[in-house]
Amino acid sequence: MGAQEVREGFVRLYGAEPEGVWAAPGRVNLIGEHTDYNDGFVMPFALPHIAVAAVARRTDGVLRLHSADLDSGVAELRLDELTPESDDAWTAYPAGVVWALREAGHAVTGADIHLSSTVPSGAGLSSSAAIEVVVALALNDLYALGLQGWQLARLCQRAENVYVGAPTGIMDQTASACCEAGHALFLDTRDLSQKQIPLDLAAEGLRLLVVDTQVTHAHSGGEYGKRRAGCEKGAALLGVDALRDIAYADLDAALARLGDEEEVSRLVRHVVTEDQRVEQVVALLESGGDTRAVGPVLTAGHASLRDDFRVSCAELDLVVDTALAHGALGARMTGGGFGGSAIVLAEATDVETLTKAVEEAFAAAGHKAPRVFEAVPAAGARRLG
Repeated sequence: MGAQEVREGFVRLYGAEPEGVWAAPGRVNLIGEHTDYNDGFVMPFALPHIAVAAVARRTDGVLRLHSADLDSGVAELRLDELTPESDDAWTAYPAGVVWALREAGHAVTGADIHLSSTVPSGAGLSSSAAIEVVVALALNDLYALGLQGWQLARLCQRAENVYVGAPTGIMDQTASACCEAGHALFLDTRDLSQKQIPLDLAAEGLRLLVVDTQVTHAHSGGEYGKRRAGCEKGAALLGVDALRDIAYADLDAALARLGDEEEVSRLVRHVVTEDQRVEQVVALLESGGDTRAVGPVLTAGHASLRDDFRVSCAELDLVVDTALAHGALGARMTGGGFGGSAIVLAEATDVETLTKAVEEAFAAAGHKAPRVFEAVPAAGARRLG
């Protein structure tokens, strides 16, 4: 749904024109999974798929929310009654942003919001972060809060962590708020320093496919939280603030210190090697060499997520194995895991063959047909009108 349609939907719902229309994208993560809540490195880029919001201010302490994608009517909430983990519906994400802004001292007095999104839900492509960021950006503009993208991302992360109750890191919100078209974002999640890395795969005859397995996942589920708690335990046992502080060269010694803590050791090994893989990909892309060399790094990342972090699933493994067997340069799951999407780096000439092979493999296994599309680095959050 485009900006004009969302604007018209707002008028039908609320009987007045919105003060503006904003957009924020979903993201795909090229490399750097489950490193963001360990103060590590990530490398996402924004997708063309966006959440769009038409918004107008209110002065009466009321928040009205509507989604064009859900048949749930207009939700009306009072700002002074917003309470963390009190809402298990979709409205928790935009309401959580309002709560986080107000808790941080920003004088938000209410809003009418009409939302629509083309970011696939449950696909590991940050549909919730897109909703959070588009609401935060709109309120930042309308209330003249003067917050920068990284600051909005921090507030959106707090909304998801505390209000929604999902223990996610900072990557998704920062990608949605700060990515630039034609670039991947090299992000240090400890200090939020950023570097835009040019990524023009088409110019090299390459494509990056996203394969949505149609297996939905939920970050607020227990398994994600267990992985995060395990990483925190590993950092505590090793006497560091976060696993980011374990150098790759010191990994073997760190694992030896963990002794018989087998589960923690697996988590530590993934995080430390994954940070190294992010740095490898950055070096490859910045060197101006053959981007095809990124492929094996992606595949190694999948093996680590599957075997050490144990967040893959049969459908994700099937995408990766099938793609590699039919000529892909590299493939891995992307996102939090337990479902969602995989990415496949391929020669442009192989896309049709690879797509057909994956679709046939899913049909043969009795899985729901996957959704396959090309990922092209797009613009981050912005005002549309």
